[in-house]
Amino acid sequence: MTARTAEADLVTYQGRYAGSVSRLTAYAIDLGLTIGVFYVVLAVISFFVQVVTGNPVHWKSANIAVGIVFVGWHLFYMGYSWAASGRTFGMAVLGIYVVRADGTTLDSRHAFLRALVFPLGVLTLGLGFLGILVQHEHRALYDLIAGTAVIYAWDARAARLRFLARQAELCPSASPAPAEAGPAQPAAAPNPPAPQASAGSS
Repeated sequence: MTARTAEADLVTYQGRYAGSVSRLTAYAIDLGLTIGVFYVVLAVISFFVQVVTGNPVHWKSANIAVGIVFVGWHLFYMGYSWAASGRTFGMAVLGIYVVRADGTTLDSRHAFLRALVFPLGVLTLGLGFLGILVQHEHRALYDLIAGTAVIYAWDARAARLRFLARQAELCPSASPAPAEAGPAQPAAAPNPPAPQASAGSS
């Protein structure tokens, strides 16, 4: 495969339905992010409670209340991100985003509906994710319910043009220096016309 063919393939990737690897990687990034933010917030709350009451607070990850709060926070993070920009942080890193099934921009109602039914992928023992692998549009169960789809957004050609534009701004080509004025030079004599071949020459 030549470089030109590879670039053309990347360009046409825009708008295609996102596959399982991209979606799983994006979700892993989002899961790690939400877990990190959640535990930071818990640590801050524990610190202030200890300062006010003088008693240390220990959060147990096995606590049902802590688990429910985390799930609520995680779903809110995804729903709000989808409603605001059509993508979460992890999806932005992977160059994918959520749209309506007909390709139109995702609205808030469908974004939060998708977040609300997202746990069905886990509650069905993973069967809710099966559509990502076997369905033509790679839509999971929650995508079918919410009327959404996940597509690639990265445009290689646009990214290349933006890169070249930035390079041109950073390194403008030097304009040629004007020639110094000097005495006028006599015009060169025109070349004599080439001899015409005679009719009898070979």
